[in-house]
Amino acid sequence: MKSGYIDIFLSTILFSTMEIALKLISNQFNPIQLTFLRFLIGGLILLPLALKNTKNGFKKEDIKFFAFQGFICVVISMVFFQLAVQYGKASIVAILFSCNPVFVVLLAYFIINEKIYKSTIVSLVISILGMLCIMNPMNMTNNIYSVVFAILAAATFALYGVTGKKKSKEYGGIAQSSFSFIMGSCEMLIIMLITKIGFVSNFLSSHGLKMFSDIPILKGITLQSLPSLIYVGVFVTGLGYTFYFLAMEKTTAATASLVFYIKPALAPILALLILKEYIAINTIIGIILIIISSAITFVCNNKRAKQIKLKEETENGKEYA
Repeated sequence: MKSGYIDIFLSTILFSTMEIALKLISNQFNPIQLTFLRFLIGGLILLPLALKNTKNGFKKEDIKFFAFQGFICVVISMVFFQLAVQYGKASIVAILFSCNPVFVVLLAYFIINEKIYKSTIVSLVISILGMLCIMNPMNMTNNIYSVVFAILAAATFALYGVTGKKKSKEYGGIAQSSFSFIMGSCEMLIIMLITKIGFVSNFLSSHGLKMFSDIPILKGITLQSLPSLIYVGVFVTGLGYTFYFLAMEKTTAATASLVFYIKPALAPILALLILKEYIAINTIIGIILIIISSAITFVCNNKRAKQIKLKEETENGKEYA
């Protein structure tokens, strides 16, 4: 159990520095290229543990599933995420992306018919108020594109989590993430190669989408940029997810989710210290509301997890009696 909390601590630090690290390296790479590189590296870092946990091989539908998951996570969600970091403050993106549990609850209700509890609704309302405080619609000081992209990234990442819930029980979180990341990176590579075709590149450039035109693959990888790329690929994406899923195995899913409840408070402080990003009053209020929401969710999830465990132990005891 103690080693599980060490895993939580390590994954929290790594995930809380994610937006900052990506902000620092964003001017050295195309945002789509950076997403491709970090998830390819991250997926390969996870691969040895993933293969160890996958002994029965794959069925045809499993490959389709990982391709679908990779597309949602890497090609859609993480491209939105990188664009959010590109256009706005790392601290704001970190806070808004940490609200993805809000979307998980709503999508889980509609897609897999998961029950919504009263505490969940209270938590949702407080989270939404927190997001509105940060966005400050009456006096928008943050980049609107960054805010919109961050919310889209959180919503689509929640979709990735909800649609992968059943398979994650079969393969485990590490295997599911590794295969999805690698498949998503392969799909991203195909898209990047398509953007290099003459008429496609010209069309995108002439319609104000130069960022998506002729996307480089290895350009920008130098001795100077390599340490930053290794950090976001190996440490943040690879080891960050490894520690998170190991924490889930050693503790519980509810306990491991502490990572995403601490991040909204820690990431802005780190962004202030490293990037010198000013934290506005409305952002501070939003952070406090999101932390309160997270605390409600964490306490209630832990309580329900203990009740389910107790019920299972009681039922098993009756069977052996």
